[in-house]
Amino acid sequence: MKKTIPLMLIAVFLATMAILQTVKQDHAQVQMTAAKKPPEVAIARPVPSFVLKDSQGKEFHVGGQRDKPLMVNFWASWCGPCHEEAPSLQQMYAKYSDRIDLYAVNVTKGDRVENAKKFAKQYGFTFPVLFDIQGKAADDYRLMFVPTSFLIDKNGNLVEVIHVLPPEELEKKIQRLIGA
Repeated sequence: MKKTIPLMLIAVFLATMAILQTVKQDHAQVQMTAAKKPPEVAIARPVPSFVLKDSQGKEFHVGGQRDKPLMVNFWASWCGPCHEEAPSLQQMYAKYSDRIDLYAVNVTKGDRVENAKKFAKQYGFTFPVLFDIQGKAADDYRLMFVPTSFLIDKNGNLVEVIHVLPPEELEKKIQRLIGA
């Protein structure tokens, strides 16, 4: 009996150390996850910054001050509502390109670059088509589904989040954004 007491104490000590180590690792994991969490996307707050490239490798920047308001449209070639929305986007850009920028961000992580290029050609996009290959921009914007558009003012603040709208409603939103 006297010999088992030291062994039991050692076992309790080792079990306690194992539990403490597990708790410490879990706490470190929670802290790392929190550190990687993207900033909140909220109305009247600065949008998350990102840099993406088009098919020619030209970089486009989102976030911070800019000359014109910006509409960032996240989409995918396989998305039915994206096909529905595409003609209106091109129409609005053709009409307001002197007063607003429009970036079509293909959620390439869940799509294919070749399909995205065909989509853009099919609808005659004249605005930049960017490729979110890693899905980081979509993650930072907490994208739930496509299409989703973010209307951003010249100061880089989010004005509104919209989804597929009839052309006349989309135009009203754009006019409000540009102050027309």
